[in-house]
Amino acid sequence: MNIQIYGIKKCFDTKKAERYFKERKIKFQFVDLNIKAFGKREMESVVAAVGLENVINKNCKEYKNLNIQNIRSSQIKQELLLNNPSLYVTPIVRNGKLATVGFKPEVWKDWE
Repeated sequence: MNIQIYGIKKCFDTKKAERYFKERKIKFQFVDLNIKAFGKREMESVVAAVGLENVINKNCKEYKNLNIQNIRSSQIKQELLLNNPSLYVTPIVRNGKLATVGFKPEVWKDWE
């Protein structure tokens, strides 16, 4: 397994995801989205696994400020995501080409 957890240090669900893998002694790499943003290929891999709309946090201020609900182009949405880490639903957990968004221990269990 090659687990990567993308999230924000202060996010409660990100902390729970880290704890989940630590308790099972599964090594993972944590990437703080406030420090290191997603690369374009990483983004495309996650979107291919879970879908673009599942990655976007529709409850954050940036979503409303950027008027994303009225944008139809998925390319524009992806560009906005790449430049605004607060738009992500976190944690984003990757295992190779597999990915989840949010706290999903029921899926991670199958990865073990």
